[in-house]
Amino acid sequence: MDTKELTLAVRNYALRLGFDACGFAKAEFLETEARRLEEWLNQNRHGTMRWMEDHFDKRTDPTLLVPGSKTVVSVIASYFHPVHKTQQQQSEVPKIAKYAQGKDYHKVFKNKLKKLFEHITFLVGSVEGRYFVDSAPVLDKAWAVRSGLGWLGKNSNLLNKNLGSFFFIGELIIDVNFSYSAPETDHCGTCTQCIDACPTDAIYEPYRVDSNKCISYLTIELKDQIPKELQSNLGEWMYGCDICQDVCPWNTKAKAAQLTDLYPREKILDKKADFWNEINGKEYDELFEGSAVRRAKFEKFKMNAAIVKQNIAAKS
Repeated sequence: MDTKELTLAVRNYALRLGFDACGFAKAEFLETEARRLEEWLNQNRHGTMRWMEDHFDKRTDPTLLVPGSKTVVSVIASYFHPVHKTQQQQSEVPKIAKYAQGKDYHKVFKNKLKKLFEHITFLVGSVEGRYFVDSAPVLDKAWAVRSGLGWLGKNSNLLNKNLGSFFFIGELIIDVNFSYSAPETDHCGTCTQCIDACPTDAIYEPYRVDSNKCISYLTIELKDQIPKELQSNLGEWMYGCDICQDVCPWNTKAKAAQLTDLYPREKILDKKADFWNEINGKEYDELFEGSAVRRAKFEKFKMNAAIVKQNIAAKS
């Protein structure tokens, strides 16, 4: 099997596994991305996420993370569901970001990527490498761009013509050569809807986000109380935020998820503010078992719920 045939075979198998797209890029040092990341870190735009400073060399060069690697194989899969369109119109219901409403994608993707890795091994023999789902110092969006799966939008999310931006990314970094994909060009044009819609002005310039102001960061990663001056800007967002994605014109074409594990859990939909403020730790654990929401501990979640309840009350 030649390189072109192997590339086609692996891409087709990835699609059969339920991924929506699969691309291939040469494993090499990310010079431009390294320079931008270093500048962003030096400006302290990552807030309290100090882990982003760790393993900088490996983060920007996959051949250091996986010695002998030749290719980064990137895959994406939608988590969008038709019920999300209704949620976008709700103004008096606490909101959880779409990506966190189903099963934890880390678990879903790892199982699929393991099967993809095993299939490549079956096709070519011995393979050295690793698979990743936001689990190591890998610049997944940069690799997805280089793999032809989309372009980086002005809100710093990956955009795809067919899927919009409501999808997850995973990678294989392996010592196998493939036919490499051509990077996608930028199709944001003069649009600034994501920048204009952000209530905290977190998108401080096109393609740059200040985590210190981002609602997703404030409601998930920030362990301390959210600054008083930013609390009203949360609106109904109790965990994460989709505002800059909801307004993106490319998301009017968002494709529904194929992987049913990523569908929203009915038991967490359409619950009022009182419900979230009254749950106890045991109920929280039961509701979000196997969910990405568990990244925010119970105490943090309850702090967010209290702020959102206050915001909703202030509007009525």
